[in-house]
Amino acid sequence: MAQLVIKSRREFIKVAALAAGSTALAACGGAPAAAPTAVPPTKAPAAPAATAAPAATAVPATKAPAPTAVPPTAAPAATKAPVPAAAAKPAEVLGAKFIGKLEGYEIQVNAAKPAKLAEAPMLAELVKAGKLPPVEQRVPDEPCVTKPLTEVGKYGGTWRRGFTGASDGENGNRMVSVDKWIFWDYSGTKVMPSLAKGWKVSDDGKTTTITLRKGLKWSDGKPYTADDCMFWFEDLYSNKDLVPTPDKALAPGGKPGKMVKKDDLTIEFQFENPYWLFELVLAGDMLPGRGQATGQFQSYYYGGYAPKHYLSQFLPKYKPQAELDAAAKAANYTDWKARLRVLKDWERNPELPGVQPWKVVAGSDITKPVWLVERNPYYWEVDTAGNQLPYIDKIQWTLGENVEVINLRAIAGEFDQQERHLQVANLPVFIENQQKGNYTVHIDPGANGGDANIYFNFSYSEDPEIAKWIRNKDFRRALSLGTDREQIKEAFFLGLGTAGSPIPDPVMPEYPGDEWRTKWHTLDLAQANSLLDKIGLDKKDADGYRLRTDGKGRLRIDIDCTSSFVAYPKVAEMIVPQWKKIGIQLDIKNLERATMEQNRNANKQHLMMWSNGGTELIYLYPIHALPVQENSQVGPEIAKWYATGGAQGMAPTDPDLKKCIELYDQAQTKKLDERNKIAQEIWKTYVDAVLAIGTVGLSPAFLGLRVTSNKLGNIPGRHVNAQHMRTPTSSRPTTIFFKS
Repeated sequence: MAQLVIKSRREFIKVAALAAGSTALAACGGAPAAAPTAVPPTKAPAAPAATAAPAATAVPATKAPAPTAVPPTAAPAATKAPVPAAAAKPAEVLGAKFIGKLEGYEIQVNAAKPAKLAEAPMLAELVKAGKLPPVEQRVPDEPCVTKPLTEVGKYGGTWRRGFTGASDGENGNRMVSVDKWIFWDYSGTKVMPSLAKGWKVSDDGKTTTITLRKGLKWSDGKPYTADDCMFWFEDLYSNKDLVPTPDKALAPGGKPGKMVKKDDLTIEFQFENPYWLFELVLAGDMLPGRGQATGQFQSYYYGGYAPKHYLSQFLPKYKPQAELDAAAKAANYTDWKARLRVLKDWERNPELPGVQPWKVVAGSDITKPVWLVERNPYYWEVDTAGNQLPYIDKIQWTLGENVEVINLRAIAGEFDQQERHLQVANLPVFIENQQKGNYTVHIDPGANGGDANIYFNFSYSEDPEIAKWIRNKDFRRALSLGTDREQIKEAFFLGLGTAGSPIPDPVMPEYPGDEWRTKWHTLDLAQANSLLDKIGLDKKDADGYRLRTDGKGRLRIDIDCTSSFVAYPKVAEMIVPQWKKIGIQLDIKNLERATMEQNRNANKQHLMMWSNGGTELIYLYPIHALPVQENSQVGPEIAKWYATGGAQGMAPTDPDLKKCIELYDQAQTKKLDERNKIAQEIWKTYVDAVLAIGTVGLSPAFLGLRVTSNKLGNIPGRHVNAQHMRTPTSSRPTTIFFKS
């Protein structure tokens, strides 16, 4: 079995002390359903007490693996892992003492099925009533055995969280992201089995074999086999009506790969070119490896597998299209495709069979003000004492009409654990109310370099004058030099994080070097004004603002913002007077997130403010750096051009952006060390050309402020905060429990 590991003591120490990564959302694209009525932020329901303790003894606390356990001459497939890490721990900054010890669960690779199994009381009652088979028949013959962080937990309870509506699907996805074939250990540095029993990469790098767990079942009790994987590849992913443009992550070197069934428990991905990166593509957050929940929610048809026995009935291959269209229209859908888009989404269709730890309760999907999921009786993970996981029976999300309401409820102790939508600017209030709210504050910094990046839309074309300046390197440099990052850091990040360019943390293997943190990313008004004068923007109006070169008055640049993980509109408001000093008028468009994303997808944005979470491992999540995935804010029409091989969209015209895309493509078939060197070159080019303006990064702004009820057990002092770890899945929610 291939496993990625860290190989040096230096890397191990840094991971143990600092590991954390980015977060961010991107997969939340797609038009949301009509917003349900928000539940008033009044008294939240009390968290139900745990109902029963599994029959087991406590296990010792998980210890970090000794660095000497991994020999430097590991097997070929056991390559050096990307090492997530966070900013240097500030000694004097508010909140620094809440950065705890990195710790977590442990997957017992190749562990045998425990001789004795136990189950939650709510399931035992169904077994007694004859509505479910015994747990011995529900848990697979080869389950995933997980050692909890501290102790074997107790069954029962409802985990309370907050969400912002139907477009907040990642809120649920990130709680169930273990539904991937392979995932990571708690440190985020070693790839481990998850839904699959194991995998193997061939010596030439052209074939990756996935071995499924024997006895695996869907949530309705039907067998999960290689046929479900082939159904996904042949009938969903390869269906031009559903996926018009194949994903380039399945076409290394421009040559599409294929999936082949070897037997009921084995599939192969076969490629014409060596594809050493593919192991990480499956473990990370690229489209093919996302698993069912994230891979098939909203408009997506990825993930690697799907329940053939259920979804095939909605496809023209298996039933006449006229019949499907008629049924779709009767259910108020335009056609069979529109209906399927909802039916294959776990958050919207309670009848959809899944393999996640929890499944949606009928009548309480994501479009409702209260969104409820309950345990999957056929879930495939057990603890070391044989207790079928998860420990917690249900998760309940309560709608907040905006982010401010969610923060207020969290401060009041109305959530059992919440990290999504909590804003670092509120940290003093969270700290002050810990005892009153009976919760503990945790800070989990990220390793991505930009938590409030200013992105340029390189495919913008509606106003030729604006488009011209977006593509002008010295114009972008001037805007960056006119930005006071230290002021932003103190005002909105409370001193947590690092001011500078968007490059990742220094301990990341793709880090280009210290000089690239500040290049073109320090405040220098004189140089900024000089650059703008030299490129022809030397004429100003009576108020000191620079004039357009086409004679149409003042040059005005729009920036799209939304108040989400960071109060981006307020950050932009601080930049407005900063840029006035260099004669640039910045106009803020404060939008709902869905509207901002619609503007992005329609290619209407000049600038957009967002995080670059995930780019600390740029090959695993490039969308926030390069337009190589659909709907990238770096240039949605360029992303379309890239995805279609030039058949649609707009080719990049900026030479530096074009170079970065070419380097990214070159890296796909290379081994790790060479990929890292190419990534460093990408970042050097990126920063020198200011393809995006960094402000503050390496902070806890995205999912890094975690508030946890003191009633919960197996809570890590710190967990990895990273896109590839699907935070908060990095805490292994299945092993968290109510102590009382």
